[in-house]
Amino acid sequence: MKKTHGTAVISFATLIGLLALWIIATKYHFASALFLPSPSDVAVQAVAVASDGYANGTLLDHILASLGRIGVALAFGIGLGIPVGLLMGLNRWAKGILGVPIDIYWGLPPLAYLPLMIIWLGIGEASKIVLLSLAAFAPICFAAQAGVRSVPQERINAARSLGATSYQVFTSIIFPSALPEIFTGVRIAIGATLSTLVAAELIAAQSGVGYMIMSAANFLATDVVFVGLIVIAIFAFAFATGMRFLENRIAPWKGKL
Repeated sequence: MKKTHGTAVISFATLIGLLALWIIATKYHFASALFLPSPSDVAVQAVAVASDGYANGTLLDHILASLGRIGVALAFGIGLGIPVGLLMGLNRWAKGILGVPIDIYWGLPPLAYLPLMIIWLGIGEASKIVLLSLAAFAPICFAAQAGVRSVPQERINAARSLGATSYQVFTSIIFPSALPEIFTGVRIAIGATLSTLVAAELIAAQSGVGYMIMSAANFLATDVVFVGLIVIAIFAFAFATGMRFLENRIAPWKGKL
């Protein structure tokens, strides 16, 4: 507990230090306001976007649109990635057949197959959701597979020698042991999904934080770009904090087995 508290203090101090550097850089004009607006300018613009709107919607509208896409994509990524990864970890045929296509597409940056999403699925929500889902699926799948592979064989043999069935071995040993790896994969998937968000919302989107950022960039509205980036950073922090909370509650044995 003391170590966690100490780390939190260091992280908070680092954040304050970065904010201080930002204030100093803008106050003494180390960079033009066009390239680096001051924190106060960004705060004022955030209030203006929240109340008056920007790029066809208020800040809340864009946030809800992006969160909706991220939520659906993560639901698909978790709902498909975990069972597929577990299957690949348990069955060599599944690993041999599914591993190759997943490795191939995961090695490609999302912008590389973005045109295919447009050609195949059009410019509606489907293409955005699929692009984000693909970004989330692979890390969760690989993490689940690694979690299964990391289970000590001795533990499985001991359970079987005591008369445990295959189902009991899976539910009592394999899956619980794989959970910490799965949570790690979900955290990576969240980062991958957020980094793909701007690309996904480039597909003829009319809402979303990524769309707002790109619209602002076209007009050199750097303060609005900063507002969007800060919102995405808050997304990342909130998701990471939530995942750590769930992991501590669902898999408290992490690092103890």
